Amino acid sequence: MSQTLFTRIINGEIPGTFVYRDDLCVAFMTINPITAGHVLVVPVAEVDEWTDLSSEISSHLFNVAAQIGEAQKTAFNCARIALIVAGFEIPHCHLHLIPSNSMADLSFENAVTSANRDDLEQSSGLIIAELRRMNVTGAL
Repeated sequence: MSQTLFTRIINGEIPGTFVYRDDLCVAFMTINPITAGHVLVVPVAEVDEWTDLSSEISSHLFNVAAQIGEAQKTAFNCARIALIVAGFEIPHCHLHLIPSNSMADLSFENAVTSANRDDLEQSSGLIIAELRRMNVTGAL
């Protein structure tokens, strides 16, 4: 069976801009952000649908997402961090964490087709700084 794009990113075969990593999940910047700071939280294990995750991994993913969301909210000074589980693009579960100020910020039609690497690095730096300030284990 071939590996998903996300597994290849997790394994370092394809570049990724990571903000978090532990034994169960990773978080990295999407190359197709809807807004600045758009992060994907992805289990290390290849599980297609979020409803198929074990309760342990599901709970862990959502806990990590909450911590990253708090960091994003401070880093990007936004009203909310939207969490979307769409899952049609890649058959590997992933949580979209999107800094937003209104519902207009949540349309995948507004996603950038390919983000500038410097912009991703800048956004990841802001998130990592907040995660470290919060003493989050797993922050890079």
